[in-house]
Amino acid sequence: MNAPIRLEANLDIRAAAPLRDALLARAGTPVTLDAADVARLGTLCLQVMLAAERDWSEREVPFTIRDPSAAFTETLRLFGAQDALASALTAGAC
Repeated sequence: MNAPIRLEANLDIRAAAPLRDALLARAGTPVTLDAADVARLGTLCLQVMLAAERDWSEREVPFTIRDPSAAFTETLRLFGAQDALASALTAGAC
C-alpha cells in the first residue's frame, strides 16, 4: 500500500500542479490524502481533488481523504463541495 499523500497547509494555486502530479503518479492505485494540516484550500486544488475522486470512483479504486482539518471541512462547506467529496472523507469529516 502506498503511503498517504500529505497535503500542504496552504493549498493555493502553486500547490495545484504538484498535487495533480502526485495523484497522476498513483493513477489506478488506492490513494489516501492526509488533510490534517490544511489551513487554506483554494479552488484549483479543490478542483484537482474533485476530478481525482470522480476518476478513482469511476474505476472503482479507493480514494480517501483522512483527518480533514477544520479549515478543510469548513472550506468544503463554503464551496458547497462537502457532498461531492463525502464518500472520500474519513475521521471527523463534514
